[in-house]
Amino acid sequence: LHSFPTRRSSDLHIAFVGSFPNPAASLDPPLPEIAFVGRSNVGKSSLLNALTGRRGLAKTSGTPGKTQHVNVFRLPTFYLVDLPGYGFAQASKTARLGFRRLLEGYLRHRERLVGVVWLLDVRHDPSDQDREIQDLLAQSGRPTLAVLTKADKLGRMQQTKQSAGLARALGFDLDEVQLVSSETGLGIAELGKSILAAVRGTEQP
Repeated sequence: LHSFPTRRSSDLHIAFVGSFPNPAASLDPPLPEIAFVGRSNVGKSSLLNALTGRRGLAKTSGTPGKTQHVNVFRLPTFYLVDLPGYGFAQASKTARLGFRRLLEGYLRHRERLVGVVWLLDVRHDPSDQDREIQDLLAQSGRPTLAVLTKADKLGRMQQTKQSAGLARALGFDLDEVQLVSSETGLGIAELGKSILAAVRGTEQP
């Protein structure tokens, strides 16, 4: 597998494995996992589609909170895992608690989780919910890349300013954040390379 964002979708074998309410669900065969997490409507599904070159792979919706389970997609050598969105204002207290338990369970129990792609809208400062998720990610010790979505909504100077500002606010180095746009393709290939590097780092010599 080379740089999968630049390959034709017909050349890239990828399949939807299933949607699981249990974060400890076993996957066969056991392969490295890369998880995607972010606020509702931050653009997770659109990014997964742009990353794989499969427009309809992950279902996009204008309704926040659409994804409720752990959605798993298999590539030849690893899994992409789409976790439910958080921060949906109209979600009940029970639903919010359920999401937190699912995320905590996933981060705690997935032995083959090699990296988390944490999506944030580049246009907005981190929210209280974002801070809570950052704490969970830090406590888990999982390698995390902050991906700043919807870059096409800003001009080039604003992109640079917002990226630097968000990196500072999160306590990240600039090389720990990646600016992307599912609409224009900005940063998609670079994100793909980062994911492949994380996966290859788990391979046996």
